[in-house]
Amino acid sequence: MLAFSIIAYLLFNLGIGLWASRRITTTADFVLAGRSLPLFLAASATFATWFGSETIMGAPTEFIEHGFLGIIEDPFGAALCLFLVGMFFARRFYKMNIITFCDFFSIRYGRPAELFSALLIIPSYFSWIAAQLLAMGIVLKVVLGWPLTECILLSSVVVIFYTIWGGMWSISITDFIQTVMIIAGLLIVAVALYLKVGGFKPLIDAAPKDFFRAYPQFTFKASVEYFAAWITIGLGSIPQQDVFQRVMSAKSADISVKSTLLSSFMYLTIALLPLFIGLCGHHLYPELGQEDPQMIIPNMILLHTGLPLQILFFGALVSAILSTTSSAVMAPAAVLGENVIKFFKPDLTDKQLLSIIRLSIIIITGICIFMASTRESIFELVAESSAFSLVCLFVPLACGLYWKGANQLGCILSMISGLIVWIISVRLGTEYPPMIYGLLASIIAMVAGALFDKSGVSDDPIISKP
Repeated sequence: MLAFSIIAYLLFNLGIGLWASRRITTTADFVLAGRSLPLFLAASATFATWFGSETIMGAPTEFIEHGFLGIIEDPFGAALCLFLVGMFFARRFYKMNIITFCDFFSIRYGRPAELFSALLIIPSYFSWIAAQLLAMGIVLKVVLGWPLTECILLSSVVVIFYTIWGGMWSISITDFIQTVMIIAGLLIVAVALYLKVGGFKPLIDAAPKDFFRAYPQFTFKASVEYFAAWITIGLGSIPQQDVFQRVMSAKSADISVKSTLLSSFMYLTIALLPLFIGLCGHHLYPELGQEDPQMIIPNMILLHTGLPLQILFFGALVSAILSTTSSAVMAPAAVLGENVIKFFKPDLTDKQLLSIIRLSIIIITGICIFMASTRESIFELVAESSAFSLVCLFVPLACGLYWKGANQLGCILSMISGLIVWIISVRLGTEYPPMIYGLLASIIAMVAGALFDKSGVSDDPIISKP
């Protein structure tokens, strides 16, 4: 019955995608939902940006194993990212009336910077998409009993059709539905476990020493690692197309800002529920997480709850992962079509561009299927994606918006230097997190480029005060 319900739920999502396809006539409709989402749809869509596999399956595992310091990256860094986007980026982006994040690089730094940023941002999504496909495969394996590879393939087929048909419209509608479902499901489970455990005190008493400590040891290395955890998603996911799409899909600049700030608050509060559920599950049923810690919550739901709650939880979980995966796949596909293919073929019609983006969705998903089939950790895959964009794209974005001295030379040097230094640091296994070295290199290269070529100083209104 559970397997039948999940399959029916997947078909329901496909039906929404097919229905939403009737509203799509242009590329802007497909990528940005026609820039017409009201507050409740825009906020739920932005909240669902990351509320998927990592939040429900990855973060609780890190919390159980490493305590509070293990989940600074997510949910706290993720909530910080949405807050910063709402405060400093949403209104400026919305007023530019562009389709992709890389269009900003074209306006601010020129066409070469647009192409280079696109070539960097596209592969930054592969690990993120692979993490979602892996999570969907794991969930379907538990529910259907099929081999993992076949479950990954099934989930990929659903994602492809769901995304190709409905675009951002179907994502936004299902994001709202899954937000309601996931909140209801998690609250019911959390309350049931709270009563079963007997409150917070047994959990606190059973926790190891310093498990709930929110600050690092007072050493330089620990402080740097703590800072790196905050900025991995906190800054690294700001220059991402999926975040940008949600900012630009709102029907006004004010709604764009309000929905992003509201989603930050929602994420910070609701994402704590899976952590609590995971901790309760580990306390009550420690044997469940021995084989695969990422499955502690799903296994607990299967073994210790009734069918109605199982259907509610797994339906919400599948929907959350599906919507996150769909937007993650569409983001690099939109960049590939708008900022790479169109760069070399500027005479493309809007209809041709839309077809290219849809074809790109299939190609990108195929690459990520291979990655998902060869990796095991959802949390690590997500961290790789955010670190990539942090060292390459954050500095050019922030400087382009807020520093007149930023220029094309500095932008390109910043992207190249950050990427190279980060890769070298990863290979060398540096004492401090590799992203710190990459971020510092990106900053230094931006300043050096601005000082070397002062003719690039901008008077563009993009960098004026809002």
